Amino acid sequence: MSEHDLKRFTLLAELAEDERAAVAEELETLQVEAGTELFEEGEQGEGLLFVARGGVRVESSRCTGGLELGPGAALGAFSLVASGAREVRAETTSRSTLLVLRRSAFRRFADTHPRAACRLLEAILRETTRVGRDALLDLDGRDVDRSGSGD
Repeated sequence: MSEHDLKRFTLLAELAEDERAAVAEELETLQVEAGTELFEEGEQGEGLLFVARGGVRVESSRCTGGLELGPGAALGAFSLVASGAREVRAETTSRSTLLVLRRSAFRRFADTHPRAACRLLEAILRETTRVGRDALLDLDGRDVDRSGSGD
């Protein structure tokens, strides 16, 4: 996948073209069939997954239902910087192409492109904040602080 194609992923959109090219060099491409288990809840996270084609269903034992992710989605971002157990399970819903940025590859990228790595981490934090805020707004239709102050 070219650096230009990577721009469609929100987490990579703000990187400069040469920085996306550097990320592209670190990505592994996985072609997987429908119904492929990507990881189980409780497994050690080891990297960020981008859905290039196909779909992924994410579920947790902590809540009912699940979330369908399609092309352009990313999951597992925190595992780039912190080891720990995955809080969800993920399985492909159709034949899929996934791009994997492993923690070790991210560290290489951060060593050679520290500003770009900081921008990627900032994008991850912004996206996490947005998702959390949206989830809070959905709870019983209650209103929450929308100031973005994070307090």
